[in-house]
Amino acid sequence: MKRGASGLSLVVGINKPAGMSSHDVVNRCRRIFGERRVGHTGTLDPLAKGALLICVGPATRLDSYLTEHDKRYRFRVSFGIGTDTDDAGGEIIKRGDAPVCVLDDEYAERFVAALVGKHKQMPPVYSAIKVDGERSYKAAREGKIIDLAPRDIEIYEAELERVVAAGEDGLPAWDVSVWVSKGTYIRSLARDIGNMIGCPAYVSMLERTCAGALDLAECVTLEMLEKRGEAAALDPVRLLGFRFLFADGNVAAAVSNGSLLLAESCTVFERRRAGIAAELCACTAGVRQSEKPLTSGEVISVIAENKLVALYEYDGMRNALKPRCVFAMGVSRGRDF
Repeated sequence: MKRGASGLSLVVGINKPAGMSSHDVVNRCRRIFGERRVGHTGTLDPLAKGALLICVGPATRLDSYLTEHDKRYRFRVSFGIGTDTDDAGGEIIKRGDAPVCVLDDEYAERFVAALVGKHKQMPPVYSAIKVDGERSYKAAREGKIIDLAPRDIEIYEAELERVVAAGEDGLPAWDVSVWVSKGTYIRSLARDIGNMIGCPAYVSMLERTCAGALDLAECVTLEMLEKRGEAAALDPVRLLGFRFLFADGNVAAAVSNGSLLLAESCTVFERRRAGIAAELCACTAGVRQSEKPLTSGEVISVIAENKLVALYEYDGMRNALKPRCVFAMGVSRGRDF
C-alpha cells in the first residue's frame, strides 16, 4: 500500500528489539499501516529494548501529551570499562579495576536502595538533547565541544535484582530495576554509579518495562503488528491519564466545532484504578463520576462514539473548557477499554 493518508488514527505499543533505532521502528510502522504520519513518544537507544509507544495518523498530535510520563527500566551496569556513549555501543575511553565491594550482595543492595531521591544528572553527550538548535549526538560526532547543563531528576524506586560475577563482557555487574522521572538517562545513571564507587562503568543491557501507563506486557513485536495491524490499537484515554467526559448530542456537536464547553454542562469521570484491565465505558465498575473540582489549566479527554475526539483545557476564569486538540475523525480506543 502506498504510504499517505490511511484513514487510521490510533496508538500502539511496540516491544522494540535491541539493535533497532526508534526511528527504524517508526519506518517499519509506516510500511505496516501504509501511513506516513507515524511518530514515537519517547526515544529508546538502539541497544535498548522494551516499551515504545507509537502514534499513527492524526493521533501523532498526541505526542506532546504522552512524553512527560515517568518510566520504569531494567538494566545491567557493568564495572571496569567506560565508553564515550556510556553504553555498549560506544568506544572504550576508560578502563579500571572494579573494587571487590561490587561483588558483595549486601553492599550492592544498600548502594542501589540509596539511589532513591532527587538528583542533578549530567546527560550523556551522545543524546538527542538540543544545544543551540543542534542535537547533542550530532555535534559530538563532529567533534564539537558541547556545553550540556545538569538536569533535575528523581528516582522513585531502585532495587538490586542480582549481582553478576562476570557478564557476557567478562565484567562484574549489577542487574537493577528503577522507576524514574521523565528526562532520566539510565546511561548517565550507570556512569555515575561507577564514579561513586570509584571505577568506570557503562550500561550493557537496558529494557524499558513501563512508560507512563504503557506496560511492556501489552506491547506487541513488530512481527505481531504485521499480523494484527489496527487490531493492536490501545486506548489513548487510559494512556493519557487525564480525567474525561462523554460527549453526545449538543455537547458532541460543540466539540466537533471546537466550541467552548460550559463547565456546569459537563460531567467529568475518572478511573477507579490505573491498571491495563480498568474499563473506560461509563457502564463499567472501572469508572466513577469525579468529585474533585476542575483546576485551571487541567486537560480533559473528550470521548464520543467510543473514540477520543478532543482534548480540552479548563479555564477557571470563564468556568469553561476550551479546545486544545480536536480530532475530526477521532482516535480509536482499540479493544482494551
